[in-house]
Amino acid sequence: MGYTVGCLVFDGVRAFDYAVVSEVFAGRAARGLGFGLRVCGPGEEPVRLGAGLTRVPDAGLAALRECDLVLVPGVEEPTAARDGAVLGALREAHGAGVPVASLCAGAFVLAEAGLLDGRTATTHWNLAPELARGYPLVDVRPEVLFCGDGEIWTSAGVAAGIDLCLDLVRGAHGQEAAAAIARAMVTAPFRTGGQAQFIPSPVPAGEDPLARVRAEVLRGLERPWTVRAMAELALMSERSFARHFTQGAGVPPLRWLLEQRLLAAQRLLETTELPVGEVAERCGFSSAVALRPAFVRFTGLAPREYRRAFHGAG
Repeated sequence: MGYTVGCLVFDGVRAFDYAVVSEVFAGRAARGLGFGLRVCGPGEEPVRLGAGLTRVPDAGLAALRECDLVLVPGVEEPTAARDGAVLGALREAHGAGVPVASLCAGAFVLAEAGLLDGRTATTHWNLAPELARGYPLVDVRPEVLFCGDGEIWTSAGVAAGIDLCLDLVRGAHGQEAAAAIARAMVTAPFRTGGQAQFIPSPVPAGEDPLARVRAEVLRGLERPWTVRAMAELALMSERSFARHFTQGAGVPPLRWLLEQRLLAAQRLLETTELPVGEVAERCGFSSAVALRPAFVRFTGLAPREYRRAFHGAG
């Protein structure tokens, strides 16, 4: 089944963000999954991207309404006024029920179109105060890598755009599909934590001293891990371990552990015929009943429903 992604381009779009969209949704792995990318712009003339690059749109703005998803790359000048036709096309696409997502400073474009009023949104942490000042009806969250409600999505800066795009792939085709594209891009299919870990703070430089702990936990997700057990493995006190882990990963250790268990459960449901109860146990849950509520919060689907939707998708 085809899935058309519309990438909105206009003068001033950042070349890197456009390249992210193109690589995720038009690379070889994406084409094999049925994704198609349509680059839409306000006319037939070449659009001036950042870094001196240009791109001739494949289609006009009206084509955005025919897409399954619309993506707005970041822009070089976040606070500059946008063409009314561009803003109107975004409102029309959203009004037609098409989900809309932005990368980095593309959140300013969505905000100017009025699509973020009353919603939670993010952008690059350095631009978040400006977004909050300019659009007081938007609940700006500078600490997250991306956020969304199924209709509108926004992401933080640069690499967080990759995170969001892979998450959108995950929502459309499952965890294994996102992992396949991530492997082709030589990037992580899921980064734990938030943007807070990149805001200037006293995080020690050099090799991550907790990498060995994370690797050991991932090799044995079925074990009853506690903060104390992880701290002992790191030769730290619980308090010191929790502090250093949160600084490095962006989330507390038990939240990281839960996310890794749920990601592992997704992979097993997609790629094996194991009973849900055995999937749960292999991932560190006591039973299928214990897995279900956390899995529903994480994916929006119950484990059996998720398997029906995504088994073999990768």
